[in-house]
Amino acid sequence: MRQRAAQLRLNAGSSRFCEIALGILPMLVNLRDVFWISLGAVAGANMRYAVSRLAAQHISSSLPYGTLLVNVTGSFVIGLFLIWTTERVLADAHWRFVVAIGFCGSYTTFSSYAFETLQLFEQGHYSLACTNFLANNLACLIAVLAGAIVARAL
Repeated sequence: MRQRAAQLRLNAGSSRFCEIALGILPMLVNLRDVFWISLGAVAGANMRYAVSRLAAQHISSSLPYGTLLVNVTGSFVIGLFLIWTTERVLADAHWRFVVAIGFCGSYTTFSSYAFETLQLFEQGHYSLACTNFLANNLACLIAVLAGAIVARAL
């Protein structure tokens, strides 16, 4: 009986928390912005899946090339887009939500890169782990720089 009463209090507390959170959320977040971010995120996640699958099918699987490819191309896209839309053209703020936050946020995958590098290291593939680490960091930095250069040239 005591456990049941504790469970009911816990459920009531959780329910109250949800009511408060749902009441506050619309005040903190513009739901139109959430829509634009979500639109970009769906496109980015599906593009990431497609690129990763293609890389796995057509490139050696010894190194996680799919992750490297999405991180490098995503870095290029965000560098190009943010510089282009802040220095060259006036773009509606919604495009920043769609492209930079939504698309690039779901397309690029730092967490996968970090985990795959750890896996390589734990499996004793030290040179591949170092190669993956250096390739992702250097290539992404170069890609974001290239995107910025292209945007400034437009």
